[in-house]
Amino acid sequence: YIPSTDVPNNGSATNHVPELNLHGFTTRLGHRAGRFLGSLFPHNAQFQGRQVATFHNQRDFIFVRHHRYIFEEGKDTSKETKEKKTKARLQELGPRFTIKMRWLQEGTFDTQFGEYEWFHKRKEMDTTRRK
Repeated sequence: YIPSTDVPNNGSATNHVPELNLHGFTTRLGHRAGRFLGSLFPHNAQFQGRQVATFHNQRDFIFVRHHRYIFEEGKDTSKETKEKKTKARLQELGPRFTIKMRWLQEGTFDTQFGEYEWFHKRKEMDTTRRK
């Protein structure tokens, strides 16, 4: 976990509802986790705030980032239209953190009698990519 104040060149977030970017949630379990993460945010993104919440799934880790996209007028001009080119860049707002799913439980939360749809098998799933 890295708080917003420790992110280099960070900006300050506004009260606008961010757009949602889900990347790498392609498996059946990924679709389920992506829908769960998407339900945490309202479905009416306010585009004038130019904020993006990114959830990136890679090797059972979910990387969470919060950005604002900024449009800047460049120094170069287009040869055809003679207008200055507009460049887009991202400014990280923070915080940034990584989460790992331990289990997915079907229905309401019940650790004793709940039905687990998926759970992390430590010895089988925690393998290194190096051989």
